[in-house]
Amino acid sequence: MNFRRIFLVECLLLLFPSVKCSVTNWIYMAVNETALLNITAGGSVYEVAWVRDRTKLLQIKDRTVKYYANKEQCRCKVFPNGTLQIQQVVKEDSGKYTVTVYQQDGKLETEENTMFIVQEPVPQPIISSECRNKTISVKCEVKQKTKDDIFTIELTQDKVKKIQKNATKVEMHVRNSGMFRCVVKNQISEKMAEKVIKCSGQLDLYLILSIAGGAIFFVIFVILLIYCIRKKKAERLEDDEEERMIRARQLDSEMVVRELPQTPCNPTPKQLRVQQRPLPQPQVQQQALPPRPRPRTQQRTPNHPRERP
Repeated sequence: MNFRRIFLVECLLLLFPSVKCSVTNWIYMAVNETALLNITAGGSVYEVAWVRDRTKLLQIKDRTVKYYANKEQCRCKVFPNGTLQIQQVVKEDSGKYTVTVYQQDGKLETEENTMFIVQEPVPQPIISSECRNKTISVKCEVKQKTKDDIFTIELTQDKVKKIQKNATKVEMHVRNSGMFRCVVKNQISEKMAEKVIKCSGQLDLYLILSIAGGAIFFVIFVILLIYCIRKKKAERLEDDEEERMIRARQLDSEMVVRELPQTPCNPTPKQLRVQQRPLPQPQVQQQALPPRPRPRTQQRTPNHPRERP
């Protein structure tokens, strides 16, 4: 069954509604489900015949059913009101079904055509990407089981959307990274996939601003750290200087305390006794002085005895 012709007929019906065509109803069904093909003629009917693609399936006449096709292969039966039931439909059941209704006198009452299409549920879409210079190539595709599997694929990124009908893949070229969403659907089912795609060579505005802000914060932090270290060092130097001055003052005060008081002009006997005591000498190692040279003694001339007169 060529589904392209089926969709061509559908498009012609939409574009040219005045064109008379036997196709009046479209029915889509998933695999392994049960389908019911109804007719517009209400109540009980005398004679009904069902044909699929010019192959006669069955006929009911005066409540007697006659099968022209293999009953097991057809998996179908007809109700008294002319409705056709197909159990556990497969893709081979797709086609154009024609039903003819006759009156008891053999006059044709109505003839209706139904386009019945059996489809597989859509598979899970797969999103792939490739970075090319300054653009990102994003592709969404599905694996088809047969050539007749056709889907509608929508690939969206923010406000950008690309739709591909009767296809198995769609591709988009964008400049910005972000979230990509792919929706694959047909007449009976729909599935979706999402993926965040980013290229290492691309930097958006928010990333650039965050990097610049982090660099500025780091420079300010380093400057504050250097300032705090220098300030702390200056405070330590000031504290050391003050401590040195305090120590110097303490040493001066100790030296003043150690100085002896001057003796009064008229000392008392008690003070005289105290003053007579030798003062303690500071234990200072005196360097040994070299011995002084002794003065030479003059030789005395011998006294000669004076002569007596």
